[in-house]
Amino acid sequence: MRIVAGEFRGRQLESPTWEGLRPTSDRLRETLFNILSASVRGARVLDAYAGTGAVGIEALSRGAAHVTFVEQDPRAVKLIERNLDRVGLGRRRPPEAGQAGHAIIRAGFADAAKRLTGAEFELLILDPPYAEGAAGEALAAAVPLVGPGAQLVVEHAARHIPPAGHSGLHLRRTVTAGDSALSFYGF
Repeated sequence: MRIVAGEFRGRQLESPTWEGLRPTSDRLRETLFNILSASVRGARVLDAYAGTGAVGIEALSRGAAHVTFVEQDPRAVKLIERNLDRVGLGRRRPPEAGQAGHAIIRAGFADAAKRLTGAEFELLILDPPYAEGAAGEALAAAVPLVGPGAQLVVEHAARHIPPAGHSGLHLRRTVTAGDSALSFYGF
């Protein structure tokens, strides 16, 4: 895995050494960020089901102001920390002198979303397990975190039909790449 573009372009990230974690491929991340384009710069980003942290680190590389990583697995949290170290962000959490900030929350996404209610994110990227119904559960948990003008993206298995919406969020677009799909939501 590597960072595709931006400040950390070409930097290699560490991959998991255990089964059960499915990192977002370089190609799919490139597709995602090509679609999001300039909306990443200066944004407060939520990377839920963060796994390796590659999506959030890619956002930081492309100019996001702050990324909140949410991950339940303690091994993955340590992996995110190591990958942040690899790009030189270390454990610095709040923004310092114009540099991007980050936070890591070790919790399941539904629990973290309850704690984050009231937080303002311009971009929410959810990568739940590829199980049937997981995208809908993730979308439902994220609704309270999506403010006006925010974009929400759910990565899911291409074989599963994405939810049409939830509580006013509507599916705007789905892009498929191999076995994976990205579904874009907004109000």
